[in-house]
Amino acid sequence: MPSSTLRALDLEVVEAARRWHAEGHELWWCTVLSTFGSAPREPGALLVTRADGRHVGSLSGGCVEEDFLARLAAGAIQQAPVQVIAYGDGADAIDASQVSLPCGGRLEVLIERWSADSWAARELESYAEALRGGTLLERRVTLDTGFSQWTTADTLGSRVELLAREARIRVGPAARLLIAGISPVSQYCAQFAQSLGFEVVICDPRPKVWADFVPGHARCLRELPSEYLRRHPAHSMTAVVALTHDPRLDDLTMIEAVRGEAFYIGVMGSKRTSEKRAERLRRSGGLDDEALGRIRMPIGLDLGSKTPAEIALATMADVIRVMRGR
Repeated sequence: MPSSTLRALDLEVVEAARRWHAEGHELWWCTVLSTFGSAPREPGALLVTRADGRHVGSLSGGCVEEDFLARLAAGAIQQAPVQVIAYGDGADAIDASQVSLPCGGRLEVLIERWSADSWAARELESYAEALRGGTLLERRVTLDTGFSQWTTADTLGSRVELLAREARIRVGPAARLLIAGISPVSQYCAQFAQSLGFEVVICDPRPKVWADFVPGHARCLRELPSEYLRRHPAHSMTAVVALTHDPRLDDLTMIEAVRGEAFYIGVMGSKRTSEKRAERLRRSGGLDDEALGRIRMPIGLDLGSKTPAEIALATMADVIRVMRGR
């Protein structure tokens, strides 16, 4: 499921929980902590349920939710403030014959029992702010007590990191890809990025280049990417890629991109072209070594790419590598 869709689902879970909490309901807040094998949802997936079984969100393709809700209704789930349960493979997994994860999968779920008090209200407000804002936050939950605290995430990486006694859950806006300029590489980048779940924005002020471009679900703006970045500075989950070979467009984009919080900034070109661009950006754009160091020139992984599709693949692979903290 695309990350923009996942973000919308996460917001739906949070907003439902806030409504139910305001009505005085006790809540069970469930987060996928880890998956192994072919588990159907990735870490960080959310589900919230009330005691009467009404719920929003998903932990799997459906069988895990059904089993969990049935156990909760039957009183088979512990009433502790926090617990971790596992489905699938492993001696510690719940014995649930009706739950079948594909290919020997395993799913571990953090279950928090939230009373209708002000603490739960603050947790839900923090979730909403993180999903709507531009900063990647980290919720740290102590697994034996349920104590939690929020902090700004210091690095990108997986949505959930498990330590001995603590789960660190990263919460933030959907990953966004800003494509500066239309080119054959842009077309493939937009396709790859959308299939990977990115919110895609494409900017190019040149009318003629749009004639044969197929945007899919991308947001298309006929303006300079640098102007867009002035109005909408890149947040911490933004990648900015310049893909035209036109220095007038690419250079302006780089100058503006380094002023924001983008986790990835790259521009297409050979090593020699990149050296010339770096000198221009230093001389005319006023960028120092630190700013230049944030720009990947040439863009993407060194795969020996030749065709537009290969260059786009190398670009998106590098974006994913950095986003995952590799």
